[in-house]
Amino acid sequence: MKKSWLLGFGFFSISITWALYNAFVPYFLEKYISSIALIGFFMTLDNYFALFLQPWVGSRSDVTRTRFGRRMPYLLIGMPLGALFTMMIPFHTGLVTLILFMMLMNLSMSIYRSPTVALMPDITPERDRTRSNGIINFMGGFGAILAFGAGSVLYKSNEALPFAAAACITLISMIILFRFIKEGIDSPGYYNEREARPRISFKGQLNRTTVFLLAAIFFWFVAYQGVETLFTLYGKNEMQLSESEASFSLTFFSLLFVLFAIPSGWLGKRYGKKPVIVIGVIGLFLVFSAIPFIDSLLLLRILLGIGGIFWACININSYPFIVSTGSEESIGTRTGMYYLVSSLAAIISPPLLGQMIDWMGYQILFISASGSMLAALLCVSMIREKEIAVPPHSEEISPVSTG
Repeated sequence: MKKSWLLGFGFFSISITWALYNAFVPYFLEKYISSIALIGFFMTLDNYFALFLQPWVGSRSDVTRTRFGRRMPYLLIGMPLGALFTMMIPFHTGLVTLILFMMLMNLSMSIYRSPTVALMPDITPERDRTRSNGIINFMGGFGAILAFGAGSVLYKSNEALPFAAAACITLISMIILFRFIKEGIDSPGYYNEREARPRISFKGQLNRTTVFLLAAIFFWFVAYQGVETLFTLYGKNEMQLSESEASFSLTFFSLLFVLFAIPSGWLGKRYGKKPVIVIGVIGLFLVFSAIPFIDSLLLLRILLGIGGIFWACININSYPFIVSTGSEESIGTRTGMYYLVSSLAAIISPPLLGQMIDWMGYQILFISASGSMLAALLCVSMIREKEIAVPPHSEEISPVSTG
């Protein structure tokens, strides 16, 4: 579990960068663009890169051989570039340079996101992965709290400060991961790097459980990505909140997500991943359904906090679930599949919900998100098979010393 806490710094840096990006970049775009649908479209340009790059990088990392390991080379390249372009975003000189910096930042992050996530199941036996995922998401959620909380304060002082802070945190996190995570020693299923390893195909990994689980992941990310991307504009224009009040309100969602991340992992290990996910989907549907009827800032933040608890039930257990439906040799490939569908949702959701807002007003945002959660619930209910048990030999293998 110590290694899980250390690995959490990678998730911490990713989470704080994405939270700042989603909270404040729409304000930059709003200076040049009046259409919410068009803002939503530009907010998803990065995901077109992620749609193709992250599955490829994840699969490629499964067969990468270097003295630094399988995943680490991608972190050592992508994290410095991601930090550089994150810091450059507030210094745009117009719409063209803003979009250019956005694309370069997210292109860089696509290089290391899948390998960073794949490190968790690499260094953790299957039976402990929900608990480990809870720990690293606790770190990621703490990053989101800093982004929405401290980031709002920094943004009021100078709009460049939150992005500079995120860049520094990314570089520090990279140093921590490189120093303390040693893939050959820490991976319970470590194999000799000189041995040939078969390439894993996406098609060969698609069984019934995987297909319906991927569909469910797509639908709940359609809801989540749309709300996360457009909520600050919803708060500002529908509830008449200030920009800092709207972004700070998301802190309550992240705070309760953080507090419930580790308990959610324990519940997933104790009662099974699917039942906990179902509870989360139903709960988040009810929260999204209630928000359009709320006009009190206090009640809004209470509901967002409750929503964070249910999102933890979903998010903490979904990635270990998708990994558990395949072999240990396909971890990077399945990580890529996870990001393929979540990136596809991120591409579709903000411009689609933004266009619906243009047509019908801001209240349609949470109505649409509720409908997407219902679709996710239907897909999860179609998963009939029990969670696939891991063969005894793959649960606990003595680490091999690299000497």
